[in-house]
Amino acid sequence: MVLDRIKKVNDIKQLNEEELAELQEEIRDFLVESIAKTGGHLASNLGVIELTMALHLSFDLTRDRIIWDVGHQSYTHKILTGRKLGFATLRQYGGMSGFPKTQEDPADAFNTGHSSTSISAGLGMAQARELTGDNYYVVSVIGDGALTGGMAYEAMNNASRMKTNFIIVLNDNQMSISENVGGMNQYLNSFRTSDAYLDLKDGVTNSLNRIPVVGERMVKRIRNAKSGIKQLFVPGMFFENMGITYLGPVDGTNIKEIRKVLAEAKRVRGPVLVHVRTVKGEGYLPAERHPARFHGTGPFDIDTGVPLYHQEKAHYTDVFSTVMRKMGEREVVAITAAMADGTGLKRFKNLFPERFFDVGIAEEHAVTFAAGMAKAGLKPVFAVYSSFLQRAYDQVLHDVCAQNLPVVFAVDRAGLVGKDGATHQGIFDLSYLSSIPNLTVMAPKNKWELSDMLKYAIAAEEPVAIRYPRGEACDLWKDQRAPIQKGCAEVLAEGTEVALFAIGSMVETAWQVRKKLAEKGILTTVVNARFAMPLDKNCLRKLAESHPLLVTMEENVASGGFGEHVAAFLEEEALHTKTLRIAIPDCFVEHGSVGELKKALGLDADSVTEKILAELPEEL
Repeated sequence: MVLDRIKKVNDIKQLNEEELAELQEEIRDFLVESIAKTGGHLASNLGVIELTMALHLSFDLTRDRIIWDVGHQSYTHKILTGRKLGFATLRQYGGMSGFPKTQEDPADAFNTGHSSTSISAGLGMAQARELTGDNYYVVSVIGDGALTGGMAYEAMNNASRMKTNFIIVLNDNQMSISENVGGMNQYLNSFRTSDAYLDLKDGVTNSLNRIPVVGERMVKRIRNAKSGIKQLFVPGMFFENMGITYLGPVDGTNIKEIRKVLAEAKRVRGPVLVHVRTVKGEGYLPAERHPARFHGTGPFDIDTGVPLYHQEKAHYTDVFSTVMRKMGEREVVAITAAMADGTGLKRFKNLFPERFFDVGIAEEHAVTFAAGMAKAGLKPVFAVYSSFLQRAYDQVLHDVCAQNLPVVFAVDRAGLVGKDGATHQGIFDLSYLSSIPNLTVMAPKNKWELSDMLKYAIAAEEPVAIRYPRGEACDLWKDQRAPIQKGCAEVLAEGTEVALFAIGSMVETAWQVRKKLAEKGILTTVVNARFAMPLDKNCLRKLAESHPLLVTMEENVASGGFGEHVAAFLEEEALHTKTLRIAIPDCFVEHGSVGELKKALGLDADSVTEKILAELPEEL
């Protein structure tokens, strides 16, 4: 196999055209077979095989730098830098990351995981290159979906001032995770049909060049005024009008054509955008037909594309989806940032399309958009992953909470998310949300409580955030369903020696810890805190006065989190009971299954039990 000859960076440059054609298909087959076993991002990677090969053939990655926006499409890049064997452990604990990691290989120029960042990072490197007098190319690869993110425009606006080479590659597959929306998508559609412009340009130039002297002058004048002709066929010429040279569009399956346009791009003095048209899922029919489903997939049957492991229990996202569908019969509006499928809003979209809004990958805009709706009398629900809501902290604080507007934040994937790793773990939201005045922050113990909390939040006349984890919804305590009252916790079991004050997903862990302590004769109180803000202060006073040890439990970093707020309250009240805070250490958590990560971080029931036993007075 040709693929077996790729041991390190630049090995691809030793292949002839026939071998390159073989390598294309071998990489495609390898990705399908490998990801079918481990799971991972398939469709996006199949779409950029030829583009990645062309980039590796056109640049020397021992010195040149490629920054992949988001980075979930960097699998072929990893193969071409000699990491094929790492795919056996892709996204597994201690194994290879599904995103670029500078720690893995020097050819990974920048750690990425969130959208719309590559142009900013690339521009920073290009500027540093000029200041230090180095000599290398910088290439930022960005998808058309990522161009809905405002950060990309901020970077392009800044890039227009560059006087030396900086290459932006636009990977245009008409998709982000879901299908693209908005004005930029419509604008790029006009590019996709702009071949007439390219044909006319070549024809006019060739004809005029046959006329001695006069023809040359006219060609020069036409080049100086090229936007006049170009705008007849490509409406707006957005990139050129910003001062960024535009090249393309070019067929993303044609390595020779991509290399040709990249060679032209390398000669440009200043920023240049190379527009490459690709197909998400290219070459694997199930992924071509269902690119959103194969954006991030678990193990699947290669012949049919059907997942190998079927979901049996309802997930928290499913519960949210069901409640939103029912609440949609009222005057509720739903907002997503390019995640209709992932956040569970697809059914709402199908039933109430006039009250569903996909704003693209633009979380900051989504929050202020929701604030405007709330100010005008609507009840907006913004469904968003915890890790992505971080991008809109300023808007949550100033545009929603400072005005006390009734926006509901449905914060999905809160806590440990597992295999996507550090850039996707939702382990900071309790810290950054509970610091904001006027914002009520909640987390459910089970699927029924999520339903009740969402209904409570929609009825509230103030901003409310509900955080809930990825994966199966807890179905314990079906008959313990006390009404939701602001700032009121719920006692699930009473003891006298240890009080477990847990929130969200950690309530189930607290229940397991209670059983383990009972085996040692230790009587434990379990409290479902429900609210991270405001805290149930009356409940905390009682627990502190009646238990030798109070344990807070959260799936969030320790700094600024739930436990820290509890500790601060106890100190203010001069309640000197012994406390133990169970939380994620203040670190970035890498990839692995949620179970493996909880054990490694000391959040599993066994680890928590050991910590409690170590803190208990000897006489107990």
